[in-house]
Amino acid sequence: MANVLVVDDDADVAALVQAVLTSEGHTVAVAGDGARALAEAATLRPDVVVLDWMMPGMTGLDVCRALRADDAYDATRILMLTARSAPSDIETARAAGADDYVVKPFAPRELRRRVSSLIA
Repeated sequence: MANVLVVDDDADVAALVQAVLTSEGHTVAVAGDGARALAEAATLRPDVVVLDWMMPGMTGLDVCRALRADDAYDATRILMLTARSAPSDIETARAAGADDYVVKPFAPRELRRRVSSLIA
């Protein structure tokens, strides 16, 4: 199983993602903003980061770029989990270094499948 960092400023969404992934046996930490996400990542060294795009202050894209700029996170997979659904948004996230992209609202089964595929 994997160490997963969930980053979302919506506590209800973060709790749902945490519950879904914990039920699969993953160790899950939660951060409510971008700055906390980077601090948690430095401690946890997550295998996967499930990252919301739209957060106050440091956005998910900012966090994604910061992680990708640090060689220590080369093996970390990043899944953007966001309400932004335009093809250009997906392209922007991929260009920033996201490995996968899931649009909210999401099906828990789909989230489990996507995270599993990232750690396989």
